[in-house]
Amino acid sequence: MAFVLFSVQAQKGQINIEQDHKISELLDAYKSMNENADYYKIQVGFGSFDHAQRIKSEVEIDFPDMPSKIDFDSPTYRVRLGQFKNRLEAERKYNEVRLKYPDAMLLKPKKSTK
Repeated sequence: MAFVLFSVQAQKGQINIEQDHKISELLDAYKSMNENADYYKIQVGFGSFDHAQRIKSEVEIDFPDMPSKIDFDSPTYRVRLGQFKNRLEAERKYNEVRLKYPDAMLLKPKKSTK
């Protein structure tokens, strides 16, 4: 009988990635621009902050694939759903949303002042 003995040594290393700080600044600027970009949105309800939170919770259950958020537009909080670049896509979703939320409104993008 022959026995073979192997000796294995693992190497440990550390990787340091150096990234230009301007990349982070560009990513932040990109996120900010997209956040403020003009999209069609669907408003599903409004009222006090507590009421808006309840509506948002329901909307997240009913339409989990669409982003929703609460916007404050004095004097009320408004629950808005989706971010649609074109009117056709927005209207299709709007028709679907109105089956559950008949008072929903389709909001057009703000006109650019450029």
